[in-house]
Amino acid sequence: MSNAVAAKNLSFCFGEKPVLNGLHFEIQDGEIFGLLGPSGAGKTTLIKILTGQLKPTGGSATVLGRDSCGLGAAEHGKMGVMMDCFGLYERLSAYDNLAFYADIYGVPRGRIADILKRIGLYEARKTAVAKLSKGMKNRLSLARALLNQARLLFLDEPTSGLDPLTAKEIHRLLKEEQKRGTTIFLTTHNMFEAQSLCAHVALLSEGRILERGKPADICRKYNHLNQLTVTLQDGRRLLLENGGASGALLKEWLEKGLLASIHSTEPTLEGVFIELTGKGLYGI
Repeated sequence: MSNAVAAKNLSFCFGEKPVLNGLHFEIQDGEIFGLLGPSGAGKTTLIKILTGQLKPTGGSATVLGRDSCGLGAAEHGKMGVMMDCFGLYERLSAYDNLAFYADIYGVPRGRIADILKRIGLYEARKTAVAKLSKGMKNRLSLARALLNQARLLFLDEPTSGLDPLTAKEIHRLLKEEQKRGTTIFLTTHNMFEAQSLCAHVALLSEGRILERGKPADICRKYNHLNQLTVTLQDGRRLLLENGGASGALLKEWLEKGLLASIHSTEPTLEGVFIELTGKGLYGI
């Protein structure tokens, strides 16, 4: 399978201040890739490089088979980008914003109503963007990114500021896009989002990738305790070694109906990030 995006020793500096330092990763065609890190880690800067808005100061990146510094109309026409209300016109209605871009992309305007319904904004289609809430603006930015049925989506915090029900619906839409063959690069500090959506993730802190791989593999790698947390029906919580020695005891509890739950002690992605950096994905 070919790579939709690849970075090799990619670096970027604002003046003398390093923002990205020696990044290396690949994103396969048709996968959802997650870049996890707190605000200020360099996530948005990386998207700007990969979409041709900034030139790296070191290393290189290829997007859809072409160097990111030389992306043209053909490549941009295959992309959708969502970046913090990027490209929204405050005085225009939600519908007119999408109509403007539909005409640019050559997309039939009949597609707009369908996207607004899928994104939960159809009832607000005549409302000026300036009057929309932050969460609604976020959804409209995503609708704009989905408008041209892009082959590659760059989504910067796609569910930031959304309620859990709307975020769940956005996740469903992204999975539908993936089934259609779309490659999705998303940044997030939402651990659940990354684990439920992404085939591979990279943990970014202060411009460096500290760890990358499949979410489950990363969590297992840092499972130093390798133990089981067992809760019995009477409320007792016990810690057992994850091995054959605990098998007989677990079998007995299961046969007697005494076992309420059992969990491994492997950390979450948030836990791994804290171990590697001393702070969480929210920068705390």
